[in-house]
Amino acid sequence: MSKLHGNIFTLWLANVPVIVLQGYQAVKEGMTAHAEEVAGRPQNLAFEILTHGRGVMFSNGHLWKQQRRFGLVTMRKMGVGKKDQECQIQEEACHLVEYLRGTNEKVQKELDAVLGSSNVVCYMDRKRLPYTNAVIHEIQRFSNIVLIALPRKTMKDTELLGYPIPKVQAFLVNIDSVLSDPEKWETPDQFNPGHFLDKDGNFVHREAFLPFSIGSRVCMGELLARLELFIVFSTLLRAFKFTLPDGVKEVNTKFVFGSIMKPPPFQLCAVPR
Repeated sequence: MSKLHGNIFTLWLANVPVIVLQGYQAVKEGMTAHAEEVAGRPQNLAFEILTHGRGVMFSNGHLWKQQRRFGLVTMRKMGVGKKDQECQIQEEACHLVEYLRGTNEKVQKELDAVLGSSNVVCYMDRKRLPYTNAVIHEIQRFSNIVLIALPRKTMKDTELLGYPIPKVQAFLVNIDSVLSDPEKWETPDQFNPGHFLDKDGNFVHREAFLPFSIGSRVCMGELLARLELFIVFSTLLRAFKFTLPDGVKEVNTKFVFGSIMKPPPFQLCAVPR
């Protein structure tokens, strides 16, 4: 059962109350107005068995801050966001192309027009490829694989959207509700790259695009994920036209519920261009 207060409500899991934040405004205000106070991770027997209270995803307090700082420094040393890391991802993408040897013709037309005969796609190219960049963002929005972010807890008595919240209160952030918020997206239930394009076809950032969550617990690997998605997606579409096998007219894209959301397996044909 639940007790509703607009986009913030209490969901009772057996005899345990859990607060749920839903929709862009509730998630943004709840996660940023008192970021430190809501940066905790609830502990239970399952988490304790799996992690022993360690790891940047499930630790708390000073230990979490140390591990997060160490993780960010390590990723920077590995070159995340730097040219050498980008070259490694380019090489991986090229290997995929060689092994495979649509999804959208408009993406391919833009890639061909902007990149010409170059076989290498760079992350900086996204600025010259607004439609391709918009398609990648819309794929993440429309086909978001994580509906609910990992649970959090309040580290001290605080306030969320005007409601007093006690210390160690568990709560959930509904990421899917942000990415499909009808107040922020013109056609939330349809795949529409135009969500990220202005009237002149230029790419625009959207404040409600939060697939990596928000606040102090935002995904540490966001930059690396963005870099990989752009380079691998663009490299594959430059090399192949993806079609359904003969006799197949459509695929089942309804998500299968699990630890992450994904459609059932299906086949595609990668035809060299």
